[in-house]
Amino acid sequence: MRYVDGFVMPILKKNLAPYRRLAALAGRVWRRHGALDYCECAADDMAPKTSFPRQLKLKPGETVVFAWITYRSRAHRDRVNAKVMKDPRILAQMMKPMPFDVKRLLMAGFKSIVEA
Repeated sequence: MRYVDGFVMPILKKNLAPYRRLAALAGRVWRRHGALDYCECAADDMAPKTSFPRQLKLKPGETVVFAWITYRSRAHRDRVNAKVMKDPRILAQMMKPMPFDVKRLLMAGFKSIVEA
């Protein structure tokens, strides 16, 4: 069963284009170092009183990004992430301001329990 890193974050809609560029680069780096899949999604159909807006305390002009990266296993994830964190392309991005509020980023690792 695969292992998944999942991410949910609020982001200003006006920052989606720079975020998309950052995410495209990150996707190339993660895939280059062995991630099986890399996906980033911006909310398109989200009722204002649902859990994402409520829990993230969305502010006017913000939307939600939901993302995930899949791996063969947790050990595989740990090896891939160790390589990614040493990649000069990622290190360069970490020195720049992020197009989202890092303090409001939610993330966790998940063990698959069903794959259909």
